[in-house]
Amino acid sequence: MELLSEGLGAPRLRADFDGHSGTIARARDAANTFLTRLAGTSPPTGDRSRDDVLLVVSELVTNAVRHTSGPLTLYLAFSGGRVQVAVRDGDPTPPSPRRADLDGGGGGFGWSIVERIADRLSVHPLPDGKEIHAFLPW
Repeated sequence: MELLSEGLGAPRLRADFDGHSGTIARARDAANTFLTRLAGTSPPTGDRSRDDVLLVVSELVTNAVRHTSGPLTLYLAFSGGRVQVAVRDGDPTPPSPRRADLDGGGGGFGWSIVERIADRLSVHPLPDGKEIHAFLPW
């Protein structure tokens, strides 16, 4: 994990993960560290801001672990009152909503949750995969 400062000390984070066991928890811990540092210089304006960012990180990383194979990178940045969450993985297939599995515990909620929480959401195809960007109010 690489926690960086930019400009007036606004933190930025880049964390690389192998996509194996423990990736989701480590990504969430890295995001929590980033948000703690951010709150020290720019406190959140909403009661749910921190929880919303952590939920989006969890959902995007979970999707990358479940639906792709191999490494992924989590990026977090703060600018203009918004936290940017970006996840890069090696699968070029864009995410798509799927029917939620209410009985079998098979998921299907993640992408819809991210779509509802983020102010702005975009998928950027890359030659070696994709990068998903979500922007959330802080």
